[in-house]
Amino acid sequence: MNKNTKQKIAHPIHYGGDTTYEAIKVIEAWELDFHLGNVVKYISRAGKKQICPIEDLKKARWYLDRHIEKHYLDRIKVAAEGI
Repeated sequence: MNKNTKQKIAHPIHYGGDTTYEAIKVIEAWELDFHLGNVVKYISRAGKKQICPIEDLKKARWYLDRHIEKHYLDRIKVAAEGI
């Protein structure tokens, strides 16, 4: 595998390339879980992989909604029932 191919796989331009703010580096530095990591990934690449950012933004919203449902809605329900 040549260097250019490895670069495209390891540091795709639509995820920030090999910069300080590359999506994977931010996700790991902030120790984000799967859902929030995908939120950051899709927001950071919105409009870079495709011309229209809407699809990536919708995916980011889907993962954020999923994270909220998984981690917070049950807690809110339990707290409300305890009041």
